[in-house]
Amino acid sequence: MTRIHRDATELVFDDVFLELPDVLPGSRVILKIEGLNPAGSIKFKTALGLVDSVERDGRLRPGGRIVESSSGSLGVALSLVCAQRGYRFTCVVDPVTNPQAIEHMRAMGAEVLTVRDRDENGGFLATRIRLIERLLREDPDLVWVNQYANPANPGVHARLTARSILAAVPHVHYLFVGVGTAGTLMGCVEAFRRASPATRIIAADSVGSVTFGQAPGPRHIPGLGTSRHPEICDPTAPDDLVRIREIDTIRECRELSRRIGLLVGGSTGTVVRAIRGYAERIPPGSTVVAISPDFGDRYLSTIYDSDWVERTYGLSPAEPLSPSETVMRS
Repeated sequence: MTRIHRDATELVFDDVFLELPDVLPGSRVILKIEGLNPAGSIKFKTALGLVDSVERDGRLRPGGRIVESSSGSLGVALSLVCAQRGYRFTCVVDPVTNPQAIEHMRAMGAEVLTVRDRDENGGFLATRIRLIERLLREDPDLVWVNQYANPANPGVHARLTARSILAAVPHVHYLFVGVGTAGTLMGCVEAFRRASPATRIIAADSVGSVTFGQAPGPRHIPGLGTSRHPEICDPTAPDDLVRIREIDTIRECRELSRRIGLLVGGSTGTVVRAIRGYAERIPPGSTVVAISPDFGDRYLSTIYDSDWVERTYGLSPAEPLSPSETVMRS
């Protein structure tokens, strides 16, 4: 039945799944596709949850101003939600943020501030947050939705993302989730521990990220990993952790896109590579679900640009994949 929606924020596409052939012989691998949401990613739901939460608690008044730190996708999503609801939005980004994402935010009326100084772990997240804290001191009416500590972030993914997987795919044996702020991961953990406790939840993170307590290192692809531990993340929550080098994320993205005809983003390449790295632990006949947060159109000048890859990593994107590093949690 055709449904006419009242506004863009109602357009959540939470029921699109794609089966991937040949990733795990003898088992089913299913991608939950999130790139069809408005703003082009799973972060659309995060943005809705965060803005709803500050409206409910009375901190955000009509015509108010929101500030948030983002590596790109959440900033685009918050720009959309703020434009639709009549709020002003300031997004703090860094030099790794995709220029296309910045243009997208500005096109919807957002103010974009870029920090340049790296933080103590070699990334930019702590620097972005220090700027937000300064802005809050200067303007008491400014509202930080704070994706890193706000329980509304995992809450919306428990209520929507995890519930839609549980409704669409019976008997999920393994769920692979890429980790940035950990909102999607923690929401899925909450919902699956309650409704499907036998499902093993595997976190996929980037080498160089400090989210799970590993050593910091340089990262160049936005979306996955952090240089500062997010408050909402419990590192012991997932059953296992698989860490992927960025060059292997790139190789997986390019191979996957050419094989299935779907231009995937960096987080998708990471979770699919994590499944391959974890394959020996997955019995034949299993059903594996992985969350694909966005498509690859925002990565054409990075992941899909061979010159950029060779300049950035000193490696060819065509070389074979390297072994992943799996950290057992149980």
